[in-house]
Amino acid sequence: MGHIDPTKEIFAQFRENDRPGPIHMLNLVRLRQEAAYPDGRKASGAEAYAAYGRESGPVFERLGGRIVWQGRFELMLIGPQEERWDHCFIAEYPSVAAFVEMIRDPVYREAVKHRQAAVEDSRLIRHAVLPVGKNFGEIPT
Repeated sequence: MGHIDPTKEIFAQFRENDRPGPIHMLNLVRLRQEAAYPDGRKASGAEAYAAYGRESGPVFERLGGRIVWQGRFELMLIGPQEERWDHCFIAEYPSVAAFVEMIRDPVYREAVKHRQAAVEDSRLIRHAVLPVGKNFGEIPT
């Protein structure tokens, strides 16, 4: 069983930590071969995820969201060798409130049904934006 949606408890923690400033969300997404729509419609996972992107994109952009990094998964050098990811990207939101507004938007709520049908497993990891340090061990304050 994959991770597709946050639990209510984790989402409550997300909302409670409403510090000022932007957030970066690292997205790792593995798609199903065939989408699993409750109504039985046929599409590949890739087609369903593309529909999610097309339909949710205008809401994401209107609320100030943008993609700040995207990459193509090649190899798990350290970590579970069975893991693979079809989409890897970092989305930036101007605030926690903007992210919350996005997922409550009626257009987005309709679009997310495609994501739920498309995704086999995923990780969505929230980060604070920091200045870049000079080396691996330096975490700027």
